[in-house]
Amino acid sequence: MGSFDHASNSGNKESTQWILENAEVDNMVSSGSPTSSSNHNKDKPPVSGIVSKFEKLRSFERQGSNVRRRNPSYGSVNAPKMMARQESGAARGLRSLRFLDRTMTGKETDAWKAVEKRFIQVASADGMLLRDNFGFCVGMADSKEFAGELYDALGRRRMIKTENGITRDQLRVFWDDMTSRDLDSRLQIFFDMCDKNGDGKLSEDEVKEVLVMSASANKLSTFKMHAATYASLIMEELDPDHNGYIEMWQLEALLRGMVGSEEGVHNTKRTQTLARTMIPKRYRTPISKFLVKGTELIQDNWQRIWVLELWLGVNLTLFALKFEQYRQKPSFEVLGYCVCFAKGAAETLKLNMALILIPVCRRTLTRLRETFLGALIPFDENINFHKIIALAIVIGSCIHILSHIFCNLIRLTSCPSNVFMRIFGESFAYHQPTYFGLLATLTGTTGILMTFLMSISFTLALHSFRRNVVKLPEPFNKLAGFNSFWYAHHLLGLVYILLILHGYFLLFHVVWYKRTTWMYLCVPMLMYLSERILTRYDHKFQVDIEKAVIYTGNVLALYMSKPLGFKYKSGMYLFVKCPDISGFEWHPFSITSAPDDSYLSVHIRTLGDWTTELRNKFSKACENQNAQPRMGSLIRLETRARSGPAEQLQAGFPTIYIKGPYGAPAQSYKKYDILLLIGLGIGATPFISIIKDILNNQTEFDIEEASKKGPRRAYFYWVTREQGSFEWFKGVMDDIAEYDDSHVIEMHNYLTSVYEEGDARSALIAMVQWLQHAKNGVDVVSQSRIKTHFARPNWKKVFSQLANKHPSSRIGVFYCGSSSLAKPLKRLCQEFSLETSTRFLFHKENF
Repeated sequence: MGSFDHASNSGNKESTQWILENAEVDNMVSSGSPTSSSNHNKDKPPVSGIVSKFEKLRSFERQGSNVRRRNPSYGSVNAPKMMARQESGAARGLRSLRFLDRTMTGKETDAWKAVEKRFIQVASADGMLLRDNFGFCVGMADSKEFAGELYDALGRRRMIKTENGITRDQLRVFWDDMTSRDLDSRLQIFFDMCDKNGDGKLSEDEVKEVLVMSASANKLSTFKMHAATYASLIMEELDPDHNGYIEMWQLEALLRGMVGSEEGVHNTKRTQTLARTMIPKRYRTPISKFLVKGTELIQDNWQRIWVLELWLGVNLTLFALKFEQYRQKPSFEVLGYCVCFAKGAAETLKLNMALILIPVCRRTLTRLRETFLGALIPFDENINFHKIIALAIVIGSCIHILSHIFCNLIRLTSCPSNVFMRIFGESFAYHQPTYFGLLATLTGTTGILMTFLMSISFTLALHSFRRNVVKLPEPFNKLAGFNSFWYAHHLLGLVYILLILHGYFLLFHVVWYKRTTWMYLCVPMLMYLSERILTRYDHKFQVDIEKAVIYTGNVLALYMSKPLGFKYKSGMYLFVKCPDISGFEWHPFSITSAPDDSYLSVHIRTLGDWTTELRNKFSKACENQNAQPRMGSLIRLETRARSGPAEQLQAGFPTIYIKGPYGAPAQSYKKYDILLLIGLGIGATPFISIIKDILNNQTEFDIEEASKKGPRRAYFYWVTREQGSFEWFKGVMDDIAEYDDSHVIEMHNYLTSVYEEGDARSALIAMVQWLQHAKNGVDVVSQSRIKTHFARPNWKKVFSQLANKHPSSRIGVFYCGSSSLAKPLKRLCQEFSLETSTRFLFHKENF
């Protein structure tokens, strides 16, 4: 500190510059501070080291603040050169502090036009904008309370009386202040928001009030409950002399220190992405780019391509053969090409009605994926293939029905009697029927019934109905939802019976061995029925409930006894039935316990009628475990630990049956070098078992030997919009921090309800998070040792970093969540597989 003392005693310009230059290059925060989201350190970081480093920062800031007070040109264009260097350093640390998104992009004029338009909409008759409408006007409608405080701070700053509202010109002044590129100006506004009495000092109560306001804006109910504790944490760090207040320079110092501690991490990554700005040679011409991308597309999707080509080729061949066959028959003279199209479509319908059963034979597919066929057939796409076949059935049915209804039946009943008797007389007992007479035959009746039943089943299977997207009025609202889809699909059993009758009792006389409908259907129907029977009796287990936990995020966790012989792999799923709710409904859930665990566990999100009823039944057997929750612990209901006979213990629980396990894409994770696991909300459940399995099987041998038996490293990205979800997921995060001695797993949590880092609405929350994590090694959101990020991940940056970090590796990307993110992730996998030496292979969980 001798140099600092010397500088402070010298009043000349050069020595002051020397001080600032040294402070600029000095590391302000220990590099050992836990700032990354993957924190594997079991011990808390040394608090004394962090405090001592921060004391140096305070010492410098006190001198800097004195210079600012003495020198009115501080921060101006005429400031000394070294002072400008230091200010640029601060700007690098704080330039992301902002009040609005996407305002400093060079299109400020367009942004103001939108604000001006909203002003006209909500301004009063005398042209004044009231405080309550300020948030809507400037684009902060979802943060009304925060916007109101900002409105007051801007008014105090400009000495404008805002009680009766502000004019459009005054709004423009406010807008210019909010979007100013001057960092000191934005920081001063933020400080003024906190400093309501305008004395230039922040008391603990004022800090607490701003924390409560920020927690409300970011939907952090738990954080809001402990705002007083976090306010004390800030005061403890920034007010070591116990003055009872903090000043602006101290707040600025902490914000700069937060970013400065992470600056080194970002700098090391800048050069890694530089090469990606260059265009590879193979993409420099449109033709070469098309050829390369086409080749890579085939390489990535060859399994899907050959299966679809084979299926499409067989369909076209059958259609063409039947089309040509009827073009040569005598009936072509009367019916023309209508009969050719009807019969060609009918032949494809026979094939597809048979094939559509195979992708839903889960038990069979689970066994086949473990054979050599698993390398040839994309069993993970079974549901998608099922949907494609269903679409083909719809198209074939339309061609068949329209050809008959609007062509064949009309021509058949209206053709001259002598022509009819010569060509069709034998088939109709030499009696020409009427149009409605043909519809009343067994063939016509079965056709009409099949069309009606299939229309119901196919409609309710659409995503809009199955996922309750469609909001129908009473009483038709019961038609939407999973239950309607499930029961309507069972109507197809009757359709298959009608199809066999429809295909055997034909209008035109055909010898029995040429009536091929039953030949197409017999093997797939037998396989499907056998699987249903075997699954019903062989793989159904009644399990005992060892523990049930109901978390605040509407998640029910069931810990069940593990049946003898129940063997599974991480990533598989099982079906659950509760006879107390319904004796017929089975619902799929990912297994969250590891294969080596002595129990089975599933985590169930209450979304529909069945899951809600299941939660309600278990809530009766649970009790409140945290009547007065400690800091960071959410209230939850949990079953009591009881002793006694097994029958007596299970009496208070609903009866639970399970069947399975069944194969899923995630079970093949061991064949990849690196894993990228991405789960949205409850979509993390398929990967919990994988994480536990990796932790349970860590060994002492060399990493190269370990890589032969599984992935070398796993990156787990979990994204949720509810803080309550961290309660049920906290156990996983604790296990990673506690048992991952080899640092194989890197965990990243993202809470999307909080505004992204750098937004003024989350600035103090990020500050508290940084302090809490640095001093205690605990995250304020998740209450685990793994840091939580705010807003959504930058997926392109994630893929870029993985490609640079693991060149020439096969990375398995496993995703479970909404379909809206699946397409961008799949596109990124293809993009980075093309542009880098790393191969990304995308897998999505399907239920």
